[in-house]
Amino acid sequence: MSTMDDKVEVAEEIDPYHYPKHWEGDALASDGGTVHLRPMTPDLADDLVRFHSQLSERTRYLRYFGPYPTMSARDLARFSTVDHHDRVAFVVLLGGEIIAVGRYERLTNVGDGHSAEVAFVVADAHQGRGLGSVLLEHLAAAAAECGIRTFVAEVLSENRSMLGVFKQAGYQIKRSFDGGVLHLEFAVDPSEALLTVRNFRERASEARSVHNVLHPSSVAVIGASTDRFKVGHAVLVNLLRAGFTGPVYPVNAENRSVQGIRAYAAVSDIPDPVDLAVVAVPASGVEAVLDDCLAKGVKALVVISAGFSEAGPEGLAAERRMVEAARAHGMRVVGPSALGVANTDPEVALNATLAPVLPPAGRVGFFCQSGALGIAILAAAAERGLGLSTFVSAGNRADISGNDLLQYWDSDPATDVVLLYLESFGNPRKFSRLARRLARNKPVIVVKSGRHAVPAGLAATSVEVDEASVQALFEEAGVIRVESIAQLFDCALLLAYQPLPAGPRVAVVGNSTALGVLGADAARSRGLTVVGDPVDVGASATPQEFAKAVGDALAADDVDALIAVFVPPVAIPGTEFATALRETLAGSRKPVVTTFLAAEGIPDSLAVLGADGQPARGSVPSYPGPERAALALSRAVRYAQWRERPGPDPEPLAHPELVDVARARELVQGWLADAPEGRWLTDDEAAALLDTYGVEVAAFRVAHDADQAVAAAHELGFPVAVKAMGEQWRDRSDLIGVRLDVSSDDAVRIAYDDLREVSGNSSVYVQQMAGKGINCTVAVQDDPSFGSLISFGLSGVISDLLGDRAYRVLPLTSPEELIRAPKAAPLLTGYRGSEPADLDSLALVVGQVAALAEHVSQIRELSCGPILASPDGASVTAARVRIGPEPTRADLGPRRLR
Repeated sequence: MSTMDDKVEVAEEIDPYHYPKHWEGDALASDGGTVHLRPMTPDLADDLVRFHSQLSERTRYLRYFGPYPTMSARDLARFSTVDHHDRVAFVVLLGGEIIAVGRYERLTNVGDGHSAEVAFVVADAHQGRGLGSVLLEHLAAAAAECGIRTFVAEVLSENRSMLGVFKQAGYQIKRSFDGGVLHLEFAVDPSEALLTVRNFRERASEARSVHNVLHPSSVAVIGASTDRFKVGHAVLVNLLRAGFTGPVYPVNAENRSVQGIRAYAAVSDIPDPVDLAVVAVPASGVEAVLDDCLAKGVKALVVISAGFSEAGPEGLAAERRMVEAARAHGMRVVGPSALGVANTDPEVALNATLAPVLPPAGRVGFFCQSGALGIAILAAAAERGLGLSTFVSAGNRADISGNDLLQYWDSDPATDVVLLYLESFGNPRKFSRLARRLARNKPVIVVKSGRHAVPAGLAATSVEVDEASVQALFEEAGVIRVESIAQLFDCALLLAYQPLPAGPRVAVVGNSTALGVLGADAARSRGLTVVGDPVDVGASATPQEFAKAVGDALAADDVDALIAVFVPPVAIPGTEFATALRETLAGSRKPVVTTFLAAEGIPDSLAVLGADGQPARGSVPSYPGPERAALALSRAVRYAQWRERPGPDPEPLAHPELVDVARARELVQGWLADAPEGRWLTDDEAAALLDTYGVEVAAFRVAHDADQAVAAAHELGFPVAVKAMGEQWRDRSDLIGVRLDVSSDDAVRIAYDDLREVSGNSSVYVQQMAGKGINCTVAVQDDPSFGSLISFGLSGVISDLLGDRAYRVLPLTSPEELIRAPKAAPLLTGYRGSEPADLDSLALVVGQVAALAEHVSQIRELSCGPILASPDGASVTAARVRIGPEPTRADLGPRRLR
């Protein structure tokens, strides 16, 4: 038996039932099934004995280094009673039964007492599901909380599966070998490599979990009705009409058959396995249905039924009980209040939704939170000929969410474009991470509603994120944000069927001068560059002449995309023009959008059909007018430009020699030691902290009377600025609390008397005068659920009134891009002949502030301003910093379903 099991008894004074509640939760195995993790408590002793007795001799030998057929009473007490600090144990439960156990024990007599021995064992039937990796992650997170820095493990050299868990976990492991036993040692702190491995496993397990929902081999419809006006009837009929390739089982206790198919009184009566169950019964009956599905071993549940969290506290409690029970038995849930799920793959042909009409098969994945809008959205997509690969309407999103679908589509070879209709965020930090990675390869187009109100059914599982944060999240993640469903489809048609533009240069070709001018104006208004004048082939042009003009324009080296505007002539059918145009564009690597016949979608005559007879890559989208065509094209241009930008890693600091990370963290930790709950730093403290990153605040002194003010002015050197003290005098554009260019003793005294009278405060700031420049501000604010945002803008009433600030998510990839983003930024670059500011110096200040906020996680708020940007540099005249305990990050730590 390994040395872990030769330890002292647990101290009597500890409460073995009291453990950190956040250690308990649900997780996904590598096959997509759910399990429940919780710390060990003494009431699980009998279950532990049962678990041990069911282990094979081989598994017991590999874990305990010997036969160990039964647990002694002493061992059972030691294993089942732990202190949740020096001795920690987790169990993995499925359906209430233990299927894996992991534990660590602090090695008090080894080294500095910050090491622990770790071990785990998985039931034979569940080995190969990645449960060892999940246990190791949770044990490491608990150990780090308890001050343990290093894990050690003793593993038999023949225990290849256990060695594989440690090897593949991403830890930097030291190894030694003695008599057939490997001694492993590794730090538990999460490294970048470890987080990369964790995220990869998370993606694989969540993608597999969604795959199980969208690729069932059999479906049961619970509540299938013979009444055509009921929801259960609609779902069953839609499944059958779509031609689902597996068996469909109606569940109806009152009828022997529904739609000519034998019906069963309960799911448990179905003789064959059931992968997916669609629930369409009243909310009051869902609990009984769930129990039946759990007993049957159903893998996934789609709950169409309403009346849960949107109905009030009792409904919310019922919803949570449903999800907890489902996850505890390995099942995922879509809904409740869901429209359903669909997969157009001919090998699946799944339409488990209330929508009677699905769009054709295609390569676009669609996630929709709203069940009510879902039918209309699907009908609109079908009308436009936009082909979908998969569709999920999650309703209240009690379990499966948009983040799960992002994981699935990231690795789905059948999906090229992702559409999201979002009303809220459950885990915005995770959304940012997933969307940023996915958008590098596949466009992600989002309609985000709920700016001012979130539906009741989603409020319980949502995180409130302000509009500026949402916009910054989307921009940094490369997400294409649109304002309406119509715009969603406009972008999707372009990105699903046409190549990405290489740049913003656009040619306009048409057979109408007026329409061509409209197209050029629309393109310019959207920030596109129109190359030359619109080409007008004339109303009498033949199809071949029209197509040749388009081809010639596309062939030009200075053209990246083309807008073709077309008015059908009277004498020649429009289909002849479409055929000529389609043939000319075959194989083109430049995108083309049209207003062909004012059609909306993919006209049949402009469709390039794939093997399945549906529009494929190369089909040309048409829009009702040039304005919508130009808008879709401009968004594709911006997305293509984002893809060309560097990846998510921030640019290196311009002057790393100015940075003292250790000193910055030491200062903050010292201040927090005296104020653990956090506080605002004094002006001197804020300046000292910024100085550790090379950001110098203009020197200042605090004076409490006129003589001190004069002395401070002499110390700093004339001229000086004298400023009133107090929060109400900060950042005021009217400068009523500031006296500038004070250049003599008498002037200092006069300024002091004026400000004391204005503010009612006998203390003032005396500060070195900075060179004249354009006032700017940079600020960082942290959101525990979302992450840190950095903003930049020009100071002043007008900028504040118009909200002219640019926002980015930390880590900041390009300070230069941020300072050029506000609409007033041209003032910094020589607007109307003025001398441009030193943008390199300004970018350095912004970059160093961003790096400080990123590296010192206890910074809750930070602002610098005014920053005076001039041709001679950038001078920071004031700074404010608030520190506090590092927030709990919803997207960090071990894998856990939230």
